[in-house]
Amino acid sequence: MGSDVIFPRSLSAPTAPSNSRGATQATLKKNSVRNGGAGGLMRTKDDECFGGETNENMDADFDFEGNLALFDKAAVFSQIDGIDGHSNRAQHQSTQGEQKSLSYRHDENILEVKPVIYRQITVPQHRGKEYCTDSGLVVPSVPYELHKRLLAAAERWGLSLERRLETVGVCSSQMALTLLGGPNRLTPKNVHQRPTVVILCGPHIQGAQGISCGRHLANHEVEVILFLPNFVKMQESVTNEVQLYSRTSSKQVASIKDLPVSPVDLVINCLDCHENPLLREQTWYQSAADWANQNRAPVLSIDPAVSGQPPTVEAKWTLSLGLPLPLTETESRVYLCDIGIPKLVFQEVGIRYHSPFGCKFVIPLHTA
Repeated sequence: MGSDVIFPRSLSAPTAPSNSRGATQATLKKNSVRNGGAGGLMRTKDDECFGGETNENMDADFDFEGNLALFDKAAVFSQIDGIDGHSNRAQHQSTQGEQKSLSYRHDENILEVKPVIYRQITVPQHRGKEYCTDSGLVVPSVPYELHKRLLAAAERWGLSLERRLETVGVCSSQMALTLLGGPNRLTPKNVHQRPTVVILCGPHIQGAQGISCGRHLANHEVEVILFLPNFVKMQESVTNEVQLYSRTSSKQVASIKDLPVSPVDLVINCLDCHENPLLREQTWYQSAADWANQNRAPVLSIDPAVSGQPPTVEAKWTLSLGLPLPLTETESRVYLCDIGIPKLVFQEVGIRYHSPFGCKFVIPLHTA
């Protein structure tokens, strides 16, 4: 009784199995803790996840038909409703055939689109210069007399000179802000580098348009310097615009000596007049033109006058109003401004008109 009990070999406690996974995992964990690295734990988790034996059934072909049969809705509903599955499936196939018959061939499913008419603006007895937009629409130029009649007809219908000046001021200032750099330049973090713009104006409607542009630029935190000589008599529109511009606290000078000597960011030219081309011969005009040409700043001309002579001030950009005038061939880039003239007003003076502006109020024009 006191002797030791001897177990048979077959009933003895199991020795370490050949697949000693638990011991191996414990050893890996100890080694990882001993090494003090999270990489050891990560490798242990990888072994736990991917260390199993590969399933031998992976090479077996997948039964697609059997799987699709599990999702046969028609068969399931036929069993629920007690309807023969074959008849229901036949009905389902006939419905699919009807739906298939509604499909179109590649040459049938085509939307008919009318051809684009690129000449949507026609003027009476047109023999002048033509332009085109970025989309290819043709924009013909009009002689100044026809342009003058168009503005007079617009005024009779309520588009007064004051409203036109405001529209030109907004559109031209928006174009100037874009030329100055737009949001990349005019930001609250760039207060110490505000752009400087000099506006050269005469005592006429073109000058009033420039003053209106300067007021809007000043309202957008642009340093504006208005050049307007002291004239004995000026048009009422110029006087009103000057009075409103004075409320912006921007600078106004009457002498070329008060203009900056160093280059500015932009010069806006509004010296020319359609009604009085003899202004070019006056001293103040020639002095202002010389200053603009000597200053290295780019020039934007607003509504320049038509003449057989080359422009006195070399402009990089030219902004026309409503419809372009037949300007002299220069390297200036021509832009067109929408001043709000209705379609039937164009028709009243013999112009068949369709707006080329799209979603914009100022568009570039190219020589056709």
